[in-house]
Amino acid sequence: MKITVLTGGSSEERDVAFASAVQIVVGLRERGHQVAVVDTVTGVLSPEEERGVLKGSVGITPPSTRELVARERAFLLSGLGALREVQEADVLFLALHGGRGEDGTIQALLDTIGVPYTGSRSLGSALAMDKDVSKRLFRDASVPTAPWLMAPVSAGDVTKELGWPVVVKPSKQGSTVGLTVVKRPEDLEAAVWYASEFDDEVMIEQFIPGRELTVGILEGQALPVGEIIPKHEIFDYECKYTQGMSEEIFPADVSESVAAESGRLSVISHRVLKLGGYSRVDFRLTPNGGLFCLEVNTLPGLTSASLFPKAAMAAGIEFADLCERICRAARAGFPPEQKVTSSGLSS
Repeated sequence: MKITVLTGGSSEERDVAFASAVQIVVGLRERGHQVAVVDTVTGVLSPEEERGVLKGSVGITPPSTRELVARERAFLLSGLGALREVQEADVLFLALHGGRGEDGTIQALLDTIGVPYTGSRSLGSALAMDKDVSKRLFRDASVPTAPWLMAPVSAGDVTKELGWPVVVKPSKQGSTVGLTVVKRPEDLEAAVWYASEFDDEVMIEQFIPGRELTVGILEGQALPVGEIIPKHEIFDYECKYTQGMSEEIFPADVSESVAAESGRLSVISHRVLKLGGYSRVDFRLTPNGGLFCLEVNTLPGLTSASLFPKAAMAAGIEFADLCERICRAARAGFPPEQKVTSSGLSS
């Protein structure tokens, strides 16, 4: 297949996107596929640029994005659809995390171009990225989720409705960017301000104590449940992407009933958000055995430290096989529409 990997992007998860891309590119090229790489900020990467950009590691803090956002917007408006690497691809592999790459914006653009792409379509991507909307859908589908409020709220409202501690986070971000665990009413305002630096909507969610579980969904089926044991109080950005800062166990040491229920709830969550070929659903397992869905990631990380490939490996799926299956599912699930090229429609 001719596969073009779209990566980079302008979100705070840009470094994570590159880390995913390098694994994907190596895996697909090992299987003999013709692979090109496009940064949605700068364009097609030459072999030399690939070696430079894709060898970097993920830092302990997200990168600044102010300049990147404007550059990506200009490139998406003027250049992405005209690229031969996009028009002639059998499938586009989205190694993008957060921002326009995961919130449905780029997916909507690609729908107009007419090239199959991995992950979920624009509607599902948007629903999952907006945590307020997704939690409302979870609740309607009887998927347990932690109670929440949306800012602005007073500390008194939080005390009455949720109690302390709470998790304050941007409503439309990933990788725990902008997130704070707030244990005292007097710290609420600062946490809301910090989260608002990353999104115009801020969620205040009841903190659920317990174990951190995760379930990958591949082609509509749940992969083995995993457990994350972070060095910090929560599975934050540093713990996610720094070697040795967390322990991931696949399959998790949980009862058969917990494993079955987490898989069942994951499939429901994936479907109610109208998601595509794969996703990852995160849970808290309380000391009394209750499961609470935290969120669903529509483009889970595919770095060497990422959870989704580890879940696949626990199911006996090697990384290169996983990448090929994701690509084939994207092609099979894409409607046979005409592609839009720089010179018009092509059959």
